[in-house]
Amino acid sequence: MKSALISVGTELLMGQVTDTNAVYLSQQLNALGIDVMYRYTVGDNDGRLTEVLDLALKDCDLVITTGGLGPTEDDMTKETVTKYMNDTLEVHEPSRQAMMQMVKDQRYDLFTKNNLKQTLMPTRAEVFDTDAGTAPGFALSNEAGKTIVCLPGPPREMKRMFERRVRPWLEPKTDCVISYETLRVFGKGESRVETEILDLIDAQTDPTIATYAAEGECSVRVASKRDTLEEAKAACIEVADQVKERLGDCVYSDDGRSLPEVVGEKLLENHITISSSESCTGGMFAEFLTDIPGISEVFERGIVTYTERAKIEELGVSEKTLADETAVSPNVAQQMAEGLQKKTGSDVCVSVTGIAGPGGGTEEKPVGLIYIGCTYKGSTVVKKLLTRNMSRSWNRRHAVLSMFDTINRMLDGRPVPGSDRRELL
Repeated sequence: MKSALISVGTELLMGQVTDTNAVYLSQQLNALGIDVMYRYTVGDNDGRLTEVLDLALKDCDLVITTGGLGPTEDDMTKETVTKYMNDTLEVHEPSRQAMMQMVKDQRYDLFTKNNLKQTLMPTRAEVFDTDAGTAPGFALSNEAGKTIVCLPGPPREMKRMFERRVRPWLEPKTDCVISYETLRVFGKGESRVETEILDLIDAQTDPTIATYAAEGECSVRVASKRDTLEEAKAACIEVADQVKERLGDCVYSDDGRSLPEVVGEKLLENHITISSSESCTGGMFAEFLTDIPGISEVFERGIVTYTERAKIEELGVSEKTLADETAVSPNVAQQMAEGLQKKTGSDVCVSVTGIAGPGGGTEEKPVGLIYIGCTYKGSTVVKKLLTRNMSRSWNRRHAVLSMFDTINRMLDGRPVPGSDRRELL
């Protein structure tokens, strides 16, 4: 089955609202074995929505719209779709009763008469009730076998309706399923990853292989469409194993987990405590780590030592080292990590110091020069990064991911590329 997504709302075109609905629905439909061929965004305009419906239904069997089901005059998706599918609107009594019950139960205290507009439904529609808002959704088909599903725009309402009503409605209508294996890679860029697996990509039929670049890392997605989930999953695993063999230990997860999630789970599972001292990243490492539920069991503390004075007072970094080598140096990174361990007693102590940019660099120490120190099990490694990137946000994020990669490798007892192992000071 081929599908298209139409996001309706002038606020989307103006950039006032980010369209997360299309991303979610693309993921959900692909998982059901429904190919998403097109994604459109259109304003609250009857004529333009009609034109987009013409385009989408030329190639697709299914169109899903989000937005435009509210009570105001500019909410016109339902009216446009009903007219397009040669149907008429009438009060859907179960929806009207549900809305009146909400008012009676005082779960909807902003009720006005125009809200009753939301209870009008096409006469031939399959109506999807809502328990997360006031706007029901619906599916409407025509004699040619084309179907339009209309869902509310607020992401919470849309997701709830899709999960409760639309997905179970769609499942019997699909004749295949799709399984994915998502390999996440750190330490190799997308072009290098593609080069190393190019023969596998060129020979692909099913499963398919695709590479995706993200900020500071990349992913390889292996997808298979088969009659059963078991067949699709087995096919994906076979090809994913070949990809992992080619890329080596730069693949840090095969289930889509992020580097912070992988590291956090290892720390929690093995009861390994951790503390961090950050300079150029300003606490971003601690922010990423504390996104992980339950991490308070092992994360002892995070210190931002941005100035030389802070490094001296909080971590015991040598004034002479700072004077002779500056704060952006391997010895300072080592002293930051080891000083933190002396202070906290944490099993793992990680540090970072560098020049995030866009200013502050010199010919000897350019923007993007970063040092990471990590102390674990009686030794310290210091890793040097030189990104040559003038973007402050990119450099900071890449430094944080490199911190997690360094920890991940040390926890596994694997070498850390671009580092040297040092005796404790």
